[in-house]
Formats: sequence, C-alpha cells, structure tokens
Amino acid sequence: MIHTITYPNRTHTISCYLPDHSQPDRHAIAELGQMMELEETLERLAVVPGFFREEQPRIEKIIVTPDFHKGTGIPIGTVMMTKGFVVPQAVGNDINCGMRFYTTDLREEQIRENLPALTKKIRHLFFEGGRQIPMTGRQRQALFRFGLEGLLETYQDGQEKGLWWYYRPEVQEKWLSRTMLRGGIQAKGTEGLEDFIGDYNRISYDDQIGTIGGGNHFLEVQRVAEIYDGQTANAWNVKKGAVVVMLHTGSLTIGHHSGFLNRKLCQESYPAGLPHPENKLYPLPAVGKSQEIWDRFWSASANAVNFGFANRLFLGFMIEAALTEVVGEYQMELLYDAPHNYICKQEMGGETYYLHRKGACRAGGCEEMAGTEFAYYGEPVMIPGSMGSSSYLLRGLGNPEALWSASHGAGRKRSRGEAIKGNDEAFRRFLEQFHVITPLDPDRQDVKGRADILQKWEELLRAEAPYAYKEIDEVVAVHTAHQMAAPVARLEPVFTVKA
Repeated sequence: MIHTITYPNRTHTISCYLPDHSQPDRHAIAELGQMMELEETLERLAVVPGFFREEQPRIEKIIVTPDFHKGTGIPIGTVMMTKGFVVPQAVGNDINCGMRFYTTDLREEQIRENLPALTKKIRHLFFEGGRQIPMTGRQRQALFRFGLEGLLETYQDGQEKGLWWYYRPEVQEKWLSRTMLRGGIQAKGTEGLEDFIGDYNRISYDDQIGTIGGGNHFLEVQRVAEIYDGQTANAWNVKKGAVVVMLHTGSLTIGHHSGFLNRKLCQESYPAGLPHPENKLYPLPAVGKSQEIWDRFWSASANAVNFGFANRLFLGFMIEAALTEVVGEYQMELLYDAPHNYICKQEMGGETYYLHRKGACRAGGCEEMAGTEFAYYGEPVMIPGSMGSSSYLLRGLGNPEALWSASHGAGRKRSRGEAIKGNDEAFRRFLEQFHVITPLDPDRQDVKGRADILQKWEELLRAEAPYAYKEIDEVVAVHTAHQMAAPVARLEPVFTVKA
C-alpha cells in the first residue's frame, strides 16, 4: 500500500510504502512534518547573497520505506533526494550503520551441539576483552582516510597478531567488490581524531573497533529456511539448511564525533542575523561560500563511513575466530556489505543530486549494478526481522520511484519504553525459544540472586523482543508488491549476539 502525505504549505507529496492495512505511525508523520520545515529554511537562505552560489536549492523527492517509524529529528526509513545542498542531520549520528552478510558451509546441528562452548567463546571475544585488534597509528590514519583500501595497504603492521591472523590480503582485495563504495570514501583529513589515531609507528589497542554497539545492533547466526529464487541463491552461494551470518552495526563514537562536527559546521556557516530553523536541520550548500567547510563536512562523514566498514570487517573476523576454534575449519564467504545511514551523490539526467538515507538501504537493480558481479541479479538487500524472528535476503530491483531504496529492518511498532512494559508471558516464551548471548551471563551463580541486575538485563532484551516490531513478512511483501526488491531466501535465527 502506498499512502501519500501532503503537508499544508509544502510543495511535496511524500510516498509512504507501507504494509497493507497499516496506518502510518502518527509520531513519525509529525516528525516528518517537522522535517519538511526545511523548505522554509531553504526559502530564507535562497535570498542571502552568495549562500547558494550557483543554483536554486530544492528538495527533489522524499519517500519512506515499509519500516517507517519515529526516529530522532528524522523518521527511520526516510529517503530524501536534494539538489544543491545536503543536510548532515538527515542521516543521524550513526553514520554508515549497515549490514554485513556471510555464507558458510556449516550446518545448524554443528552449531547446536557446540552452543555452550560457542557461547563462552563468543562472550569472551565480544565482551570480555578477548578480541585483540592491535593497530598502529599509521593503520588508523589509513583506515579513516581510505577505508578498507587503507587497511589493505597497511595490514602488515598488524604482524598477524590477534585477529589479524584472519586477514588475508588476497581475499580482502576480492571482497572490496562485494562491499558498497568498495568499503570507503576518500577523506582529505581526520579532524579531531588525532588522539584516537595515536603514535604513527606504535602498536596500540582501542575499545571501539570490533564493537557491536547498543540498541538494535546485533550479530546473528542464522539457518537458511526457505529459498524463493533458486537461480540467484545458487549464484550467491546461499543453500537451504546452511548457516549464514548477518551482522548490523555502525560507526559508534566515531559517528557521534563526526555528527557533532558536522552540526557545528552547519551552524557556524549559517548566515548571521537569520532566524535559525526550529527543527535544527541546517542545509549545507554543495557549492557555496566556503569550499573549506564542504571539504571538512565530507571528510568528517567519510571518516565515520570508513570506520563503520572496518568495524563490521573485524566483527566478521571475531565470529570466524569463535566458530573456527570451537567447531573447526569451515568455509566463510562475504556476500555483501552495505550501509543504510549515509549521504551519497546520485547522477541523473546529467545532473548531480544528493541522496540521504536514514534507516534505508540501497536496492539497486541490474542497471545500477552494471560492472559488478551482481549485474545479472541486482544488489543484495538484507532485511532483518526483530530478535528471534525471521530475516530476509532479497535482490534489489532498482525502482526509481522508490529512490532505488528498501527497508533496513522490520521497523518498530512500539517504542523501547513501551516494549519494556510488554507482555510478560510473551517475553518468557521468547526467552525459552531463543538463544541470545549478551555481556551478562544470567546463569552465573553470583548473578542469579541479583534481582536488580537481572531486571536491567531483561529490559535490554524486552526493548528488542519480537512484539516490539512490525511483522517482517508483511514488510517484505511491500517490497515485492511495489517492485522495490524480490525475496531470495528466508532466514531463521540460531542465536543472536547483543551488547
């Protein structure tokens, strides 16, 4: 179902791709209305001499994806295409939050029979200081400036210590073509990151790289339950009954640093004496008074994008290490890595536009994926359900009406606060049926008697339990009905890792 929303005194009608019989989230609709006040800001700025130097800025189009729900300032599932300017706040702080997906030749029973040992190993690697990712300042600087290609140039600094043992340059070079943007955007600088980068030649450790983060971020080991498109599944090495790995995380504190810097740049470049926008959304001209400000914005954003790709890379090494040490040798191949919080250029009709995706992934079709190994099938699209429910792997169909976009998940139907107060019986049933690995082991003897600690642990899980989210099957059906993306396989969880 496509709902259309037209706000009073606004020039745009917004297409909302929503599940049948579903009404748009009223809180998200209100938030979207506040976002549309951006048009008034553009009108005020357009008459300021030299602010937009070469062209009349405009919002070209806005759509919302099937997992549309309230966010912070911008609803989750919003895609906006602009001409002549960007809005850094439109993607939030977790720049390059995204998905990474691996196929394996493991079977579910291999995981199930080793689950106690795997749980212990994963908890150690992910939450108890066991990940061991030594890096020199040279490596961190290369990472921030060039992304995964920067790591490829400097991987020798790791000396195969810790997780660098799993870094094989020939494999990583091949996998760049299976990573959107080849795993990075070139940045001119690393503003504000000097302390984090550290000594250029000295190996050190940090507490960020290889971290899942909170909220709805996760790593999940899944079983391929159903195949819908055998030809594509075969090309992508997705086999029924096999184990796959899906992980979802972003740029963590680096993204927050970049987001803060970008907001500061926008506010500082805003004309003096002009009323500031009530919605706190500041347009930044693509061609305006200050090339320096544009370059600083682009570098700060690129730093976060690049870190997000590297963070997911090392989380992949971490699960590979846990499975190898407990289960034994096996094959693990990257299918795709793609962000869903970012700004990118979109060339169309000889013109340059800027696509802002907030909680929405690209779903390019064969034309958009020309020149890649996905040219005959479309772009891999990973849409996770809620914790404990099915997830889906789809192929993008490149629908320009939907701005070549798809959902990044099921989408909330209850806020975290509401979910924490959810149905006790449903939550108990969820715990009995599902295996989740968290920093806290609730079965530890010294924890069992601590009702306060267990309550906090339960609240974390309740906030992400299935009843807090929309039905994933209905969300996926919208993609099929509106030619956004086509299902390739349905995946069921074996266990989930959450911070």
